[in-house]
Amino acid sequence: MAESKDCHVIVEIPVDEEHQQKLSSAITTITAIQNHPLMEISKSPGHLLLLKLWQREEDLSGRRIAARETRMDSIRREIFQICCLFFIFHALFFTILFTSVSEDHNDGNVVCRKWWIPSVLSVCTSFCVVFLVQVKLYRFWKVSRQLQRERGDGRAVTRCISELRMKGASFDLSKEPLTGKKMKSSSVEIKWKPLEWLSQYVVTICLVCFTGLVFPASRLILCA
Repeated sequence: MAESKDCHVIVEIPVDEEHQQKLSSAITTITAIQNHPLMEISKSPGHLLLLKLWQREEDLSGRRIAARETRMDSIRREIFQICCLFFIFHALFFTILFTSVSEDHNDGNVVCRKWWIPSVLSVCTSFCVVFLVQVKLYRFWKVSRQLQRERGDGRAVTRCISELRMKGASFDLSKEPLTGKKMKSSSVEIKWKPLEWLSQYVVTICLVCFTGLVFPASRLILCA
């Protein structure tokens, strides 16, 4: 009686080294992705919500910074235009004075006695322009301080976002960016107020000094 036996044949499929390297590289990549902090954040609702809120705040901060920079450029152009008009006015003013002196050469005493009329007119106009420039400068430095605060707040939020992305789920959710007054209190900045004021309003000071020189110059031109 013949007995039938099942024969099991084992076939070995050779695998080259290149295929093994690709397979190990793929496994390493998958493991790294699974252990990546961003993957941990996506699995944690609290960390994911915090990341989205900070990214939104970072975007809004960037828009506010751009708007304030545009505002500062606009005010700077306005101040330059006003200063140009100021000097154009005085150029025309002196031109008219010289012309009146040459035409009324015979009545020099009469013109000299009325020297205060053009001087007062020039000073009043100059002080109006100086006041307008001072208002523009005040707005400029106010926007500049706001811009500095916005940049500080934006940097603080960016640092927190970077830290959150690096730490992943181990990031402390109670942590807040050091913005505004918190950041100001943590840093000590020493400034001499008079020097700071002079550096900010040097344009106004120059215009006032020029106006002070114009007042006696009118008498000198008319009575010389």
